[in-house]
Amino acid sequence: MADTDPTIIESPLSRTVSRDGITVRVLIYRLEHDPKWALEVVNNIGTSTVWDDLFDTDEAAFEAFTQTVAIEGMTAFLDDDDDVPEGVTRH
Repeated sequence: MADTDPTIIESPLSRTVSRDGITVRVLIYRLEHDPKWALEVVNNIGTSTVWDDLFDTDEAAFEAFTQTVAIEGMTAFLDDDDDVPEGVTRH
């Protein structure tokens, strides 16, 4: 029997956000059988910033994004390796 890829559920809170001349795609998703939500922000050249911890709700994940923007600004999602927010991994 062949393995199948898990179904990914995308939150309706996923969206494109533009501010201060910077546009990013906010992706909030989970696996079909996992209740925890992942948060990923992709900038205009495809660099992905992924939070290391999962969130109990998609609302909590979106709040983590908005708090990062409020504290560090949208430049936190640019490709500057010296400006990586705490608790995230950049790919």
